[in-house]
Amino acid sequence: MIRIAIADDHPLIREGFKKLLARQPDFALASEASSSGELTTLLAGTGCDVLVLDISLPDRNGLEVLPELRKRYLRLAVLVLSMHPEDRFALKALRSGAAGYLSKSSAAAELIKAVRKVASGGRYISDALAEIFALNSAAGGQGPAHEALSARESQVFLLLAQGIIVKEAAARLGLSVNTVHTYRRRILEKLSLQSNTHLALYAMRHELID
Repeated sequence: MIRIAIADDHPLIREGFKKLLARQPDFALASEASSSGELTTLLAGTGCDVLVLDISLPDRNGLEVLPELRKRYLRLAVLVLSMHPEDRFALKALRSGAAGYLSKSSAAAELIKAVRKVASGGRYISDALAEIFALNSAAGGQGPAHEALSARESQVFLLLAQGIIVKEAAARLGLSVNTVHTYRRRILEKLSLQSNTHLALYAMRHELID
């Protein structure tokens, strides 16, 4: 029996996933969480084999939580399931310790296949993503500059790119204004940009925001 936990802040997503699990005789729902804080509490008291983790949790970014979970639960296989297309955050997720990455637009059959693969100790990426990785490798492994950002830098970057002011971004992330200013400076340096307007244009050009 494969024991599965899911962390997603959308009740409809969790309900749909639970219905999918119920149709698989060897799948069992171990726990479900709507935030990283709730997830931490549940994992401490419930054993599971696979965690299906959303990137966009309300309290902390899933990519920020991921390395901590991998250190604490060495045998836990984490499958990142996100609304973001695979070519945007997949490489960052895998580098952070994920065993696999899928877009929420993936077919149910592919999700089942991915869960089984990571539960058996393997890694899972879609055929389309494998092709993207192969092309990047052939080109010398040079991916987009934003892939070099840390999980926290990515959070700050996306907020600023959406027009959120530094003070509000700091409040949302539970950081000081000075800390966010520091992250902003690092982000601009890493992306070779000069202003928040340039951040927004970069994000739109790479389809990171609408």
